[in-house]
Amino acid sequence: MTLTQDHLSGLYTAIVTPLTQDGAVDIKGLQALVRFQLAAGAQGIVPIGGTGEYPAFSRSERRDIVAACVEAADGKPVIPGVLSTGFEDALEAGRDFAAAGAAAVMTVTPYYAPGTQEGMRAYFRRYRDALDLPVMLYQIPRRTTVAAFADTVQAMAEDRSIIGMKYSSYDMPDFIRTVKYAGDKIAILSGEEPLFATHIALGAKGGVLASASIYPKIWIEIFELARQGKLKEALKLQDKIDPVTDAIYIETNPGPLKTYMELAGMSVGGVRLPLLGPSPETLAKLKVAAQGAKAINLA
Repeated sequence: MTLTQDHLSGLYTAIVTPLTQDGAVDIKGLQALVRFQLAAGAQGIVPIGGTGEYPAFSRSERRDIVAACVEAADGKPVIPGVLSTGFEDALEAGRDFAAAGAAAVMTVTPYYAPGTQEGMRAYFRRYRDALDLPVMLYQIPRRTTVAAFADTVQAMAEDRSIIGMKYSSYDMPDFIRTVKYAGDKIAILSGEEPLFATHIALGAKGGVLASASIYPKIWIEIFELARQGKLKEALKLQDKIDPVTDAIYIETNPGPLKTYMELAGMSVGGVRLPLLGPSPETLAKLKVAAQGAKAINLA
């Protein structure tokens, strides 16, 4: 089955990459995490994006991570992140992931040597032509300092370069324009927990969320409420998890998230350099958030 925009709906979890005590990839832990997500109702898995620490792994490790996720997903879509800075590296990664069984790739806007909007459009058009796999655009300007404008996203959709996008930005006017210009041509997925319900109410088809690594069910419930037009109820439910999302993003993701998962009873190991474990101040806030979540039986 070829993945299309119609398949991109609901929760796609941006999972962490579990590590062993010596810093190696914990394949068994990774596959258990994938199965946990799908049993909870996630529609698919997004490994080795920013949450999965893409830059920290070698080419062979990334390929093995994707293959392990595909095996555990048992037919559900696996859409790995491609966070390479240049075209050839991104294409090499995409081909590796296609060979490992990925259903699509989520490719970040080219950065470091940012081009024009037309250059970005040409980049994704050439990338899709060279890669026999559907592509999602990953837009996260706070990390890349680069963003595709709404009309550029529309052009990419019309070029059939992309079937969807992960929208990770707090720019609500731009989000509304993007939905207006391209929302009927591709599936736009929210990448921001605090704005998730609102994004759904405004036209997003689902989300790619990191905190779902530990709490997938509540995000699925929020999605269903928002999709039904019950935004107030969705936001009220989202209030329950807001303290967690506030705490896990104090420092660079996924350091605090992995520590929080440990506190919540799901050990996934540490992070790789240059990331470190959370500071004592952040750890204290994570503990408060975990205690609060336990008190209300957040799951």
